[in-house]
Amino acid sequence: MAKKIDKTEERIVAVEEAFSKTEQFIEKNQKIILIVVGAIILMVLGYFGFKRLYLAPREKEAQSQMFMAEKYFETDSLTKALKGDGNYLGFLDIIDQYKFTKSANLSHYYAGICYLKKGEFQNAIDQLNDFSSGDELIAPMAIGAMGDAYMELNNTDKAIDYYLKAADKRKNDLTSPMFLMKAGMAYELEGKNDLALKTYLRIKTEFARTNEGRDIDKYIARLNELVKK
Repeated sequence: MAKKIDKTEERIVAVEEAFSKTEQFIEKNQKIILIVVGAIILMVLGYFGFKRLYLAPREKEAQSQMFMAEKYFETDSLTKALKGDGNYLGFLDIIDQYKFTKSANLSHYYAGICYLKKGEFQNAIDQLNDFSSGDELIAPMAIGAMGDAYMELNNTDKAIDYYLKAADKRKNDLTSPMFLMKAGMAYELEGKNDLALKTYLRIKTEFARTNEGRDIDKYIARLNELVKK
């Protein structure tokens, strides 16, 4: 019993010593601690102030400007969509003038697709590479569009990498089988029939109910014959 009491007393003493050391440290470094805490508070307040007082109104303004650029995009008026019409800004202007907004980020995607359609493939890659999204459809579409641009630049290996990334970015029945199909066809162009077959089999296994899945058997049958030879 006495031993238990002794151990308890030892623990109490150890805790008291720890508290004492902590108090001494705080007293010794009080100014530094206050400066650090104050800096953290200022950073937090600054961040929320930036979002609410600066970014929110800028976002609203950017959206009103972007509306017409999207209209031009829908009608394939690609130059006006990119550079504006003199009254409304284009996607490139929105990127430049409304940095850090969601509209500027989305404008990178639109600009990338515009450049892809105009045949300016490196510009398309540059813009799409600056776009970020977790959206179910837009995120893989942006990555897949980079694959298309690399295909046009005759960089088939890189195109395949991006097609596969697009297929796996957000697995769904629309974009995943579409980009797996593109990857398979690119593999065939490279003469990598075994990898093409493996990719087509993924479509059959994982996306059998899609349009690509319902049509994939003929591709698999043809490649099975080629691989055997």
